[in-house]
Amino acid sequence: MIKITLKPQWTFHDDQATQYSLTGLIALCAGIHETQSLSVASRQLGLSYRHTWGLIRDATRIFGAPVATLQQGRGAKLTALGEKLLWADRRINARLTPLLDTLASELEADLARELAHTSGIVRMNASHGFAIEALREQLIERGIPVELKYVGSQEAVASLTQAECDLAGFHVPLGALQVAALPLYAAWLKLPGYALIHLATRQQGLMVAPNNPKRIRGLQDLTRKGIRFINRQAGSGTRVLLDLLIAREKIDRKAIQGYEVSEFTHAAIAAYVASGMADVGFGVETGARRFHLDFIPVASERYFLMCREDRLDSKPIADVVSVLRSDAFLARVNALTGYNATDCGRVINIKQAFPSLIETTAKKSKSRSTN
Repeated sequence: MIKITLKPQWTFHDDQATQYSLTGLIALCAGIHETQSLSVASRQLGLSYRHTWGLIRDATRIFGAPVATLQQGRGAKLTALGEKLLWADRRINARLTPLLDTLASELEADLARELAHTSGIVRMNASHGFAIEALREQLIERGIPVELKYVGSQEAVASLTQAECDLAGFHVPLGALQVAALPLYAAWLKLPGYALIHLATRQQGLMVAPNNPKRIRGLQDLTRKGIRFINRQAGSGTRVLLDLLIAREKIDRKAIQGYEVSEFTHAAIAAYVASGMADVGFGVETGARRFHLDFIPVASERYFLMCREDRLDSKPIADVVSVLRSDAFLARVNALTGYNATDCGRVINIKQAFPSLIETTAKKSKSRSTN
């Protein structure tokens, strides 16, 4: 199967309408940030020292200010401008990657239908997450055509019941919060004829700067004066989880500075905090670790793929289950910090997964029949 990768690209236009690509400069800024050395960054990029020095010189001319400072025997360091460019690029990539992956996936599926007359394309609508990213990559590596669209958890489940996809990815908290979360999905989970495939369990919590300079310990600290928060977008499963948590702790969301400011992915939340634009964000541990942030666990949740029971033996679903149960995929998920692949690929019914939902439904039905 053809694999397509779409990436954002920076282009700068000066007053004379001359166009410059900043792709190489951004990569160099990242290398200097990580290594504090122009020579080491040059080698990592496979470029000559002369070429990378030219990039820095050209950037100074273009912007009218340096992006990095170099001192004999003291290495290299990004200036405030260089840091601004680097973190803007990381936030943009984190924010756009799911959208670009969705578009790439749609194009891959269209080409697969056109070139190979493929009928067994796996259609997935799913809440964004690192395990889902890994699943798409694993399916493509095996030559299994997949069309993945990132949507909120509720939208994913709803789209499955409307026959818009074959698999719907959504997540539900473990423990007491599960009872509070299930009514949000009840309209679809109570429908007959659906099954669940376990993908992973994962940790959600607070992402903070290294060494936690603001001494944030829990959700109550979000209301402290001067604490800047970055939220997930309304409708996302992670936003739902956070709202349930702050309701349980009787926190006034209006007292949280930045509650209405949102990003669309866990990685974007992490990049926002890592760039210093916020003191704390809420998301999965994997995102925090990838941006070298500290992480304070708050809740665990299960991520499921929902499908029609009568489609479990169809080739697209069987292919997905085979990948989920493979040693390669289990190792891939377990390598994601904060994820656990135990039971990955296990098929269960709604009653097995959420007995409280079924019991509540049965009690309501009994109550209506006796009244």
